[in-house]
Amino acid sequence: MQATRAFTEPQIHFDEAVKTLLRKKGNAVWSISPDATVYQAVEKMSEKQIGALVVLSAGKLAGIISERDYARKVIVKGKHSQETRVREIMTSPVLYVTPEQTIDACMHLMSSRRVRHLPVLEGDNVVGMISIGDLVSWIITSHEQTIQQLQSYIMGAYPG
Repeated sequence: MQATRAFTEPQIHFDEAVKTLLRKKGNAVWSISPDATVYQAVEKMSEKQIGALVVLSAGKLAGIISERDYARKVIVKGKHSQETRVREIMTSPVLYVTPEQTIDACMHLMSSRRVRHLPVLEGDNVVGMISIGDLVSWIITSHEQTIQQLQSYIMGAYPG
């Protein structure tokens, strides 16, 4: 009788906590004041090559402003970005997640509420920002790991 090796099916890690994703991608958070002009916000997003900024007032999360807000609330409505204040177009209240929530919860929240950015809050402090791009990268990496594990198993090198 020939012994067979046990195979544990690789898992895509959607049950991982947001803090794990932040450790891998970094927790840089770019912010702007609600009193800044929309032009300043767009300029900062362009400079940092990001799609959204958290809006902080006295160090606390007051809102979020995204390229989408700019397109829909300034350009389409014929406003002027150098005259319009961030507070006039920012999204508030803000949907957010905590470091302990799962990546799966982020994906569900983003898709059901049709948002592309979620601040990560620990208490009242913004400790990171998760974008839809971050989640797509996470999924791709998880799939690549699964493929590597399956290839190792097929080649006889899978631990088990």
